[in-house]
Amino acid sequence: MKLTVKGQVTIPQRLRKRYGLKPESEVVVEETAEGVLIKPAHADRLKQLKNALRKSKAVAPRYSADELMRMTRGED
Repeated sequence: MKLTVKGQVTIPQRLRKRYGLKPESEVVVEETAEGVLIKPAHADRLKQLKNALRKSKAVAPRYSADELMRMTRGED
């Protein structure tokens, strides 16, 4: 695999299919002890979302659907 003048590489089709990489997909490029790691960005985003949800469960109040409806309508 060759690096272009612009620093671009072509990811082989079998790997694009395996990891769900399509045109306009975002990837994360990380430096590791072994070299450069390219991975789908959604994996990082999902991990961040799970961590945020896990943290928020401890502090976020829980409301029933009826309570939420009353609050959004401005009812007491």
